Amino acid sequence: MSETAVPATATATVVTVPATSATSTPSARSARGRGARIALRAVQVLLALFFAVASAAPKLVAHSSAADSFAEMGWGSAGMYAIGVLELAGAIALFVPALQSVAATALSALMVGAFVVQLTYFDGENAATPLVLMAPLLVVAWARRGQNEELFRLARRGRV
Repeated sequence: MSETAVPATATATVVTVPATSATSTPSARSARGRGARIALRAVQVLLALFFAVASAAPKLVAHSSAADSFAEMGWGSAGMYAIGVLELAGAIALFVPALQSVAATALSALMVGAFVVQLTYFDGENAATPLVLMAPLLVVAWARRGQNEELFRLARRGRV
């Protein structure tokens, strides 16, 4: 008999795994889903607080740090206020269920612009900050993408 041949008396052992193992029970899945929803909501709150308080507020009150930066770029106070309003609107929209994905996407696009500005006007001094903010924004946009259908439905009805 060769080494690769199986003797006629050998039997195969089949191991079956029950479909309802401990990790796939509905209660385990719902607990995991609940934890993910809570974590996602916490990320949204932190992002909204950052954009409203740390980013938009200095621009909207014309704090010297923001005003000096926009003056250095040549954008003046109009550009500063416009960016501040966009950031504040995005922060508020992160709390509106139908707008969460769109808000996160729009804020991500704003961060692309901030990244380019950091590279071109400020020699990349703080260029990592917009990229760091984009990561959780894109996670929120992807996780809340199902709400876009609701937004489109509302828009078709003329309610948005």
